[in-house]
Amino acid sequence: MTVKKITSILFAEEIEPCLTFWMERLGFEKTIDVPEGDKLAFAILQNGGAELMYQTYASAEKDVAGVQPEFRKGPSFLYVEVENLDEITAAVRGTEVVMPVRTTFYGAKEVAIKDPAGHVITFAQLGVVPEP
Repeated sequence: MTVKKITSILFAEEIEPCLTFWMERLGFEKTIDVPEGDKLAFAILQNGGAELMYQTYASAEKDVAGVQPEFRKGPSFLYVEVENLDEITAAVRGTEVVMPVRTTFYGAKEVAIKDPAGHVITFAQLGVVPEP
């Protein structure tokens, strides 16, 4: 068996603020969107090989009615490896920081923030020499 790709789906009341966050701050591109009325119900974002999906709670509840309460348990947590953490910290300035920049014993420089939907995103630059 070969797994070709895994993509996270994050749920939100509204998708538009999340798209703005990923597109304007982090250079993602919206590749697919599914409108529902005057708002979006679903969207896919990409940046290089990284892909992320957002879906509204209302849309998810229509798709999979049997697990409605599960969608709202969140938040979700993502660990995103990046090339340059300094660029990321500049790009996410002004967002809620839940873990300030730190260098771990395993050589990762990390920061964690909340996206507009309340999901926790940890950005990590690997291969950093830990301070003694």
